[in-house]
Amino acid sequence: MEYIQLRYFAEVARLQSFSRAAEKLHIAQPSLSRAIKSLENELGVVLFDRTTRYLRLTDDGEIVLRHAAATLSMSKDLLATLNEGKQLQRGELLLGLPPVIGASFFAGIIAGFRSEYPGIQLRLVEEGGKIVEQLLSESKLDIGIVVLPVDEEEFESLTLTERRLFLVLQAGHPLAGSESVRLSDLREEPFIMFKKGFSLYDRVREACILEGFEPRIAYESSQWDFMAEMVGAGLGVALLPDTAARKIRSQAVSVIPVTVPAIRWDIAAIWPRGRYLSHAARGWIAFMRHWNKGMDLTQDSRSDKR
Repeated sequence: MEYIQLRYFAEVARLQSFSRAAEKLHIAQPSLSRAIKSLENELGVVLFDRTTRYLRLTDDGEIVLRHAAATLSMSKDLLATLNEGKQLQRGELLLGLPPVIGASFFAGIIAGFRSEYPGIQLRLVEEGGKIVEQLLSESKLDIGIVVLPVDEEEFESLTLTERRLFLVLQAGHPLAGSESVRLSDLREEPFIMFKKGFSLYDRVREACILEGFEPRIAYESSQWDFMAEMVGAGLGVALLPDTAARKIRSQAVSVIPVTVPAIRWDIAAIWPRGRYLSHAARGWIAFMRHWNKGMDLTQDSRSDKR
């Protein structure tokens, strides 16, 4: 029993005429008659009483019509739901987002996406970049927002912003009045770092090693504002994203550019290479491409020294 047979049968029953149904369905009447006869043979019943002047359903025909109507309605609902998904009128998106990135500028982007696609349920999973990559690999997320680089063989990426890390140190520190600092100037300083599992932990540590020293890690945290408070209390120095450093309002700290080397943190949306993407995920990527172009997120932000 095929969908098309049920559709033909329901139309004949509705119009009580093979000729009018054939005209409505835009098929030849003999083809329609053969389709109905094939359905009767398959079910082993007679669907229409053809002995009267007007075509009437048999008792079996009435039963089949009820089931056919339900099946056709379900198929119609299914097609409508699939179309809504394609049109991004409904769906769910699991987005992995490190806290430091979300705090920087993603609230506005998420608000823009929700305004554009109110039917998409956006669920945020706040984890460090390395954990976001792992969850993507395990198909537990649709899209991840991380700090580059990532394994290009495993992930596709869309760069969203190119920024720098800034030094945050106590206002009374001997380097606090400097126009800029070299990373090597910090070799004897205790570092307050993002936790392991955050891409910025690896970024800072690798930059220090390239300058010839292993950073002395005093404390680790997942919250940039708490890191800034610890710096203000004299517990160490921190390297924070410019977007976070510019939000520090405490007079107990100074924010200074690191110029040798300038430590980049390029943020990107990533997703598993070659894997199926839901309509919602593809919609998010398209939205981010448009947002990225319109808002020019890749321009470096300036941070005032204080």
